[in-house]
Amino acid sequence: MIDLRQLELKHLVALDAVAAEGTFARAADRLGYTQSAVSQQIAALERLLGVPVFDRPGGPRPVVLTPLGAELLERSRELLARVDAMSLELDLFRTGSAGKLSIGTFQSASAMLLPKIVARMRQQFPSIEMHVIESDDEEVLIKALSTGEVEVSFLVGEAPSDAESVHLFDDPFVLVARPDQFPEGPVRPEQFADEPMIGQHPNACQLAGEAGLRAAGITPNYVYRTNDNSTVTAMVRAGMGVAVLPFLCVEPEDPRVALHNIEPPIPERSIVLAWRQNRTRSPAAARFVELATEISRDLSGQRRAIA
Repeated sequence: MIDLRQLELKHLVALDAVAAEGTFARAADRLGYTQSAVSQQIAALERLLGVPVFDRPGGPRPVVLTPLGAELLERSRELLARVDAMSLELDLFRTGSAGKLSIGTFQSASAMLLPKIVARMRQQFPSIEMHVIESDDEEVLIKALSTGEVEVSFLVGEAPSDAESVHLFDDPFVLVARPDQFPEGPVRPEQFADEPMIGQHPNACQLAGEAGLRAAGITPNYVYRTNDNSTVTAMVRAGMGVAVLPFLCVEPEDPRVALHNIEPPIPERSIVLAWRQNRTRSPAAARFVELATEISRDLSGQRRAIA
């Protein structure tokens, strides 16, 4: 039985070149080798096979493949084509132009941050395959990150101890009201203390907002709760009440609602993007982190522009 475990790609490259050129000298010119180097590669290949791959008539006449050499050449060219394709795929992966990227996110990041980042990724690297896991349960995202189910994840607050992260921005709580419901500019909690409120079911951000209001002496009067951010805003537009939401949960361009900073402010929540500690990030993940940082700076500027 022929054992090809010691076979090297350079043996097949030499075989292909000699078969195509007909002589060892022309094959050496094609490959940029010396003629002796090509002869050594073919000799090593024939030792592995135990039989010749070329008949050598001598003189100026070209060498001719033996039947086994012809069979090996056909299979070799298939293998070399696959190696070339692999080289291209790996080069695309190395540069971030191709590959897979799994992302963890929560609702407000999905609505405001993620679409902008994905759009830029699609423009620059259309071949990257992205997969997203969304949960408003922080523990679900942390577990997905620690098990490698996602490579990067948006999180609120500090990243876990086994992860590295970049701080994207501090996300303030804002008052969402109907246009002209309050004078332009910041509002004080006592200005909306008697207003009915639209809130979310208990979660980390909702509880932080409620704690901030209670610290300001306000007991919120919730008339409707939903964890869908767009529904909260829709109910504000309908006149059912006002809402206190993190800035990332609202659409600052929506002219049908007014956003107001709250003075004194409710403590902001910190938005970070995390990845596993001491693990090499894929080029796609590295570019995702760069874009998230750039786009977050733009969102911070929008937030500062709120009246």
